[in-house]
Amino acid sequence: MNFENLKPQVISILSEEHVERDVKLKNLCQFLSDNVDYYNWVGFYFANQDNRTLHLGPYVGAETDHTVIPFGKGICGQVAESNANFVVPDVSAQDNYIACSFTVKSEIVVPLFVDGVNIGQIDIDSHVIDPFTEADERFLEFVNEQVAKLF
Repeated sequence: MNFENLKPQVISILSEEHVERDVKLKNLCQFLSDNVDYYNWVGFYFANQDNRTLHLGPYVGAETDHTVIPFGKGICGQVAESNANFVVPDVSAQDNYIACSFTVKSEIVVPLFVDGVNIGQIDIDSHVIDPFTEADERFLEFVNEQVAKLF
């Protein structure tokens, strides 16, 4: 996968004028899902630091019951506390995993920072075991750097 080719379109989607932030984020999720064949669920969670919970934002993919996730719970909740990327090659081998669907085989979560504060994350599920590489991490860090400009 050549992520460099996707970067200009990411910037274009996020810089559209007269488009609300959540619509831009939903369009970005759709773009990522459409252009990376193993990105089967793409969405954002945003942190409520007071309640120490994550709240589901724009996403594309199967419906999820996980609209609120406590810090520390599941992969997303762990990233909210660690402030570090988390790549799960095989979700069945992960103890603190919140199952969304039996079709999900792997997951990557990359925190979203604004002014040094972790305000949320991009979460991607795949129906493939172990598809995520360091290139995915670097690309999603780039995506989040662009998203951060919206806040």
